[in-house]
Amino acid sequence: MKHVLRQARLSHGALAENERHGFAARHALCIYRSNAVYSFIPKNACTTLRYSLALDNGAIAGPEDFGWIHHNNWTFSASLRDLVTAHSSFVLLRCPFARLASFYLDKIVGQLPPAPRLLPLLPHVASLRHLSFRQFALAMLDPAIRGHNNHWCPQSDFLVYETYSAYFCLERFAEASEGIERMTGLKVQDARALGRHDLSRFTRDGSARYCDVPAQEIAALKARNLVPATEALYDDEIVAAVCQAYAEDLALYRDCFGSGTLTFP
Repeated sequence: MKHVLRQARLSHGALAENERHGFAARHALCIYRSNAVYSFIPKNACTTLRYSLALDNGAIAGPEDFGWIHHNNWTFSASLRDLVTAHSSFVLLRCPFARLASFYLDKIVGQLPPAPRLLPLLPHVASLRHLSFRQFALAMLDPAIRGHNNHWCPQSDFLVYETYSAYFCLERFAEASEGIERMTGLKVQDARALGRHDLSRFTRDGSARYCDVPAQEIAALKARNLVPATEALYDDEIVAAVCQAYAEDLALYRDCFGSGTLTFP
């Protein structure tokens, strides 16, 4: 299919100086054997997909080389020619409510990079250990904070094309994996056991409301193999804030997949 670059024509200046295009292009990775492009979005199974891509592109041989991917985020980034001549393309989207909750429970509660970059943006917060999910989510209403890091910025920022050959969603990952392999030949290799930063191994607790619980208390829960269920981190105020801050992401998700797999349809 012919691809049209989504961000390029937003500025009539030199494309090399178009920051929005540059951001999306860096996150567009080449699948060489099938001449396909995959737009990777942090917190959207990106470790599994980047590991699978490194295997398929012949850069690594197996699990013993897993650490390679964390030092080669941009090794397979597409050139302008790659973007224009790609035979096919895909992006994996995620429920915006779940993506934000996943970052909080993984990086903020775990005190892991890039979470410390948040602290200078939140002068009223003394320590990430004290940061509640409400404080984090409401901060996303500020465009400067929302766009500060690729782990929590809108998924729409990563879209290098106006239209992709295929859109998949994390909430239907088995279906997505089959579709990706069918379209590109890329066999998706589950890397969760290698990365050990996903939440699938924890028991989800939906019996209480965790909106205002400090991160350090949730860390204590994680030590007991428990994490809040996604919906337990939200109330009406936080849902409304995420709907406002990530309106474009929600609209795209609904257009592609309907509302049935959103945490809050």
